[in-house]
Amino acid sequence: MSKSLSERFIRYAKVNTRSDMYSDSFPSTKSQLDFLESIAGELEELGLSEVDFDRERACVTATLEANTEKDYPVIAFIAHVDTADFNAENIQPQVHENYDGEDIVLNKDEGIVMEVAEFPFLKDYVGLTLITSDGTTLLGADDKAGMVGIIGAMEYLLDHPEIEHGKVRIAFVVDEEIGLLGAYRFDVEAFGADFAYTPDSGRVGKIEGETFNAAQVEVWIEGKSVHPGSSKGNAINPLHLGAQIVNDLPKDQVPEKTDGYEGYFMLTEQSGDLGQVHQVFIIRDHDADKFQERKEIFAQVVDKINSQYKRPRIRYEISDQYKNIKEVLDHHPYVMERALKAYRDCGIEPDVQPFRGGMDGCVFNFKGLPTANIFTGGENLHGQYEFVSAEGLQALQEVIVAIIKG
Repeated sequence: MSKSLSERFIRYAKVNTRSDMYSDSFPSTKSQLDFLESIAGELEELGLSEVDFDRERACVTATLEANTEKDYPVIAFIAHVDTADFNAENIQPQVHENYDGEDIVLNKDEGIVMEVAEFPFLKDYVGLTLITSDGTTLLGADDKAGMVGIIGAMEYLLDHPEIEHGKVRIAFVVDEEIGLLGAYRFDVEAFGADFAYTPDSGRVGKIEGETFNAAQVEVWIEGKSVHPGSSKGNAINPLHLGAQIVNDLPKDQVPEKTDGYEGYFMLTEQSGDLGQVHQVFIIRDHDADKFQERKEIFAQVVDKINSQYKRPRIRYEISDQYKNIKEVLDHHPYVMERALKAYRDCGIEPDVQPFRGGMDGCVFNFKGLPTANIFTGGENLHGQYEFVSAEGLQALQEVIVAIIKG
């Protein structure tokens, strides 16, 4: 079974569905729409019902009909088709069978090696079959591994009608990696599910019922350019002001120095010259009060810098992006409880941790669809060292089936 899952994953991974943050279209790349169309055809061939390819909302939905008259909840599984902001052109998946625990040469010609010294958790995968890229692209396990787990589970249940289950809804959406844009357009009410799961986490065992609260800050810094030979007391260098913002924010509260429940500030983009500088920051925290405090800290830093000048030189806008799903799931504990039971039924010890990020469930929860996040089996997501195990794909499929069985 894991071989067929791996074959499907490799086929999906080869399709470039990278989203584009700077696109003005929806979805942000046409390749996502083309991929969705092919997935819709595949679901029809499998025998699922109510297969719908909604071009306007850029999503595919389908139904596995109930095979019992018993009163089961309608459970949904949702994955995104886009991949992250890393090279996705000409993805060449490689299969490493019976991994020996040593460094993995991804690309001999380019000298690209995934080293155990840098990724010691590779030792956890000794004896398994790993799928990687050739080191020049990402792999796309986020979230094509999630897609494979969902579709594989549907195929398994269609092939085993003796397994009693209620109605199951599945969906595939776009542009998760650039702001959950597909989720925002998704029609939760028409979808008709009672609760859902997004397979969009990492290694086998991970499960999340809480996420960050998230905001983005866009900053414009106006300079005053004067020839350096006569600039004393007259010029204003916006590059220096941008650096001052970074320096005045708490230096130990950045992603590379935090984990667990610790929030952070992060400069994600910067461009400009002596005339004007543009910056983008993100603010993250699991706690709603601390999240609000972080936004206030940012405002205070900018206000202090602006106070040095006759008129403000820095303008900014703070936009909330998503909220912690815990706010919703605390009122629907059965969502996590059902998944935790399924993990244990499959012999998997749940690793319950706060999710240091967001996913489509951050939108679905607040649109009325309680949604928890489960593993995909992927590691080193969003980069050239990304990999997934064939056994991880199999485990995901088994957990999805177990969740449906209840």
